[in-house]
Amino acid sequence: MAEETTNTAQQVLEPLLPTALLKDEIDHVTTIYNIAIDYLTQYSFQIIGAIIIFFIGFYVSGKIAGFVYRLCTKHNMDITLSQFLSSTTKMILVILITIVALGKLGISITPFIATIGALSLGAGLALQGLLSNYVAGFNIIMIRPFVVGDTIKVQGVKGVVKEVLLAYTILVDEDGVSIMIPNKHIVGEVLHNSKNDSLLELSVGISYENNPIEVITLLTDVIEKIDITGQQKETLIGIDEFADSSINIAIRIWTPTEHIYAAKYKAYQAIYLALEEANITIPFPQRDVHLIQTPTLES
Repeated sequence: MAEETTNTAQQVLEPLLPTALLKDEIDHVTTIYNIAIDYLTQYSFQIIGAIIIFFIGFYVSGKIAGFVYRLCTKHNMDITLSQFLSSTTKMILVILITIVALGKLGISITPFIATIGALSLGAGLALQGLLSNYVAGFNIIMIRPFVVGDTIKVQGVKGVVKEVLLAYTILVDEDGVSIMIPNKHIVGEVLHNSKNDSLLELSVGISYENNPIEVITLLTDVIEKIDITGQQKETLIGIDEFADSSINIAIRIWTPTEHIYAAKYKAYQAIYLALEEANITIPFPQRDVHLIQTPTLES
């Protein structure tokens, strides 16, 4: 009899359970809706004001950043430093505008600052290598040991500076290969900066029968005609060595880095043709061998 009563009660309550759950969900949604309506009613003007402040401030910060960039360009500042100052100015202004907009909404930014500080500390400990690159990049941008377009050699790598970023510096060689060097491997290292040009060292040997002074004059005219020299330093040509089989003439040319190998091949071709036309001999290594016979006992 008791079992029949229990089964009957379950049959009556089971259809009511979904209805009760649905009512709870509706009550929950209604509560959230009422809270949202109350918040919008109370802070609607603050929200609109915060949005207006943010967008107007973002627009103004872009204009100010552009003004800073034009000002730096007008005073002939390095393009890398100009871009860095412009982007940094915009970032600082956007952060300040965001703080003002959040304050307009009545949101306290103190917890956010504390959280950002804690995350920054943890990230700094975990990313020491990356941060050292950024610090070194900032040092390069501010001190400017080189600028875009300079030819530098560091850590056994040489190329023309294409771009200087906070994390790394991009070099480009004559083959168009981009070389990315982390900035921490540049700052504090021995750095060679030859500006726009690179030193091209050539050598050619002539016979002792020829007059080296006349050959030097001839090669000077040849190098001037092929027009491969840069604008920084003059070309040097002179006697480098009195070798066993030849008089070696050394040629030191400052040529644009982008075409250094093309200049080398062009110079050697012009030198060969000029020496051949002037009947100047380029000797090959020679050795005089003397055979000495040792007298035997019979002789």
